[in-house]
Amino acid sequence: QVQLVESGGGAVQAGGSLTLSCATSGRTFSGNTMAWFRQAPGKEREFVGGINGGGWSTAYGDSVKGRFTISRDNAKNTVYLQMNTLKREDTALYYCTATFKYGSISRRYEDYDYWGQGTQVTVSS
Repeated sequence: QVQLVESGGGAVQAGGSLTLSCATSGRTFSGNTMAWFRQAPGKEREFVGGINGGGWSTAYGDSVKGRFTISRDNAKNTVYLQMNTLKREDTALYYCTATFKYGSISRRYEDYDYWGQGTQVTVSS
């Protein structure tokens, strides 16, 4: 099994930046696809970004493309989400997730098997 622990959330002003980290343990980190999802109260879970095991393929949700960057450091068993030009609508609980399913990076939460506890990001203006 994979254990995931997110960190780095907090409060930030609109237009600012924040970096989230997800530390992993358990099964081989380089062998899984990792992704970030977010969810605000009353809203559906939203795909933010994903990255394959080798780190050479990424995918982003339309609402964050060009502002957010997902990356991973397999030597440190850690995946990151760099968030720039934050907007009020980015306010949500951000989850790190992983899957060993083979194929293209999925944008569906149903395709992911392991989840962290989430870290809150609040953007004010």
